[in-house]
Amino acid sequence: MLTLVVDTSTSAVQAAIVDVSADDDQTSNVAVRAHRRLVDKHGHVENLTPMIQQAQEEAGIGPRDLDAVVAGIGPGPFTGLRVGMVTAAATAFALDVPVYGVCSLDGIGAETSGRTLVAADARRKEIYWAEYDNGVRVADPQVGKASALPELKADRAVGEGALLYADRLRQDVADEPRYPSLATLAAVARRRILDRAPSDEMTPLYLRRPDAKLLSEQKK
Repeated sequence: MLTLVVDTSTSAVQAAIVDVSADDDQTSNVAVRAHRRLVDKHGHVENLTPMIQQAQEEAGIGPRDLDAVVAGIGPGPFTGLRVGMVTAAATAFALDVPVYGVCSLDGIGAETSGRTLVAADARRKEIYWAEYDNGVRVADPQVGKASALPELKADRAVGEGALLYADRLRQDVADEPRYPSLATLAAVARRRILDRAPSDEMTPLYLRRPDAKLLSEQKK
């Protein structure tokens, strides 16, 4: 099942063509055919669509060859996150294929072992974070200052946010992984893809209100 996977929840703009296998006996049920990543926190709008096209060309496929679309749904900054989600939803609609959303932090945490804190940069000197136990998220993602996190069982931390605020965390911080793995996002959605489940509603995990306000709200 050829799947387009995109994630714009972090400063990394990412697109990949992934082959999702139904064979449970294979060493890997998810094979990346092509992958593009550009670290540019202000470049999601300009770069995502060309990167999708480049990934399709490298994989030797056209849009009509796709069977499904997967998108990271955050948590992430409002503007960047909605670029990937809207692109994914529009692509799926145009091709009449299902689209599935996966928590972007799972793109890192699902591949971790032991007790791990996964943190992304939330800006405003805050992080989006969640704790994982052998790859399983133990609670919903949250947002807050790195220095104000509650007492956690995690003994290490990974992700862009962890690296940015390493001096404020109680955990040892690893350099990698830093950004969500698109192969892992596809793996999390694998059963839905193979079952051809109905499309998700694609609700973004913003966790807080956007910075932009309506004029009426500003006046209030």
